[in-house]
Amino acid sequence: MSIILKNTTFIDWRTLFLSKTNIVVREGEKGSLNFHPSFEEIVVSSEDEIIDCSGKFVTKSFAVGHHHAYSALSRGMPAPNHPINNFVEKLKYIWWNLDKALDKDTIEASALATAIACAKAGATFSIDHHASPNYIEGSLNIIAEAFNKVGVGHLLCYEITDRDGIGKAHKGLYETEDYLKNNQGLVGLHASFTVGDSTLSKAVHLMKKMNSGIHVHVAEDEYDQIQCASQYGKRVVNRLMDSGLLNSSKTILAHCLHINDEERKLIGNSPCYVVQNTESNLNNNVGYFNSRGLGDNVMLGTDGMHSDMVRSAQAAYFVGQGKDQMDFLTSYYRFRKVHNYLSSNSFDGDGENNLVVLDYDSPTELNDENFFGHFIYGFSSKNVQHVISNGEVIVKDRIVQTIDEDDVLKYTKEQASRLWNKL
Repeated sequence: MSIILKNTTFIDWRTLFLSKTNIVVREGEKGSLNFHPSFEEIVVSSEDEIIDCSGKFVTKSFAVGHHHAYSALSRGMPAPNHPINNFVEKLKYIWWNLDKALDKDTIEASALATAIACAKAGATFSIDHHASPNYIEGSLNIIAEAFNKVGVGHLLCYEITDRDGIGKAHKGLYETEDYLKNNQGLVGLHASFTVGDSTLSKAVHLMKKMNSGIHVHVAEDEYDQIQCASQYGKRVVNRLMDSGLLNSSKTILAHCLHINDEERKLIGNSPCYVVQNTESNLNNNVGYFNSRGLGDNVMLGTDGMHSDMVRSAQAAYFVGQGKDQMDFLTSYYRFRKVHNYLSSNSFDGDGENNLVVLDYDSPTELNDENFFGHFIYGFSSKNVQHVISNGEVIVKDRIVQTIDEDDVLKYTKEQASRLWNKL
């Protein structure tokens, strides 16, 4: 079976050239696209699905470079009893309190809600960083199964940390190795200030053993640097460099806000990727991202704030004015860089047959010369009408096709209520 997109205006995600065409979309992770100037030249079988895209724009779907599905049930949750004075207290009294309360059902509900949100915002792939210290074993498979049900590709990791004791750190390592035996994924670490030398060494050893990379938060707050200098006599990126963590092109460094020129050079000369999370940084009041010296491997994430990558790209552009080396091209380049990360490291699930159909009825013309003006000032997730993942329609007319949204929303609300009662 193929999907035939009829009468499309196709936007090539690499060149941004627009073309009037008809597209035959083949199924599977290795599926392909075939372009036909005339619909009549396409041989249509009874099993093929034809979608009329007249007046619509078709382009490659989106991908999230850094997500936290475990936070999906936090929206509207009770405020902490303890006053919050800094970033570390926000972690301790909000997020670490939440992740400790997660169990099998709340992990599943969080993953289902996140996968649906990704799909409806046009993202068919998400790189996720998970934490549930009181339900570690099997947690990654729960998330993977939920994402698979919706039809969203994934690259998962468990957040290994010493903050809940060495025993939990070891469980995180075991869960990671067990998952990576049968699935693509990464070795997750929380951040330098909650990971001791022994755990760091074991994580890097596991990274090499499984031919993977590390997914870690880096200098999101100044405290990460203060603690590292005090305990290890060096700065965070130097410590990670000395561990061998930066040697893999699969490694993802999230945030990288409070780093000096030497650290920037170390990252810029490494093969690893940096992921920018603008809105989360604003929400946590931890500072502004600046790409100076970091090289070209900078992509965008949402950090669990939402699942809308167009919104993240627009936020990066606006906040980057005066704070970063930011222009239209850079914003879009970072928005799409996640595809380069996935393809160059041979991860599956983000092939060319992942597409989004945009119902974008602008009062002004969209053409080859002005794409960026529409991308920054016009595009929105509300324009996402259809989404195709690995050649399968997972969203049609803004409704998820692979799972019953109403049933999932009922389930997530029940689980959110139960989770909040624990808090």
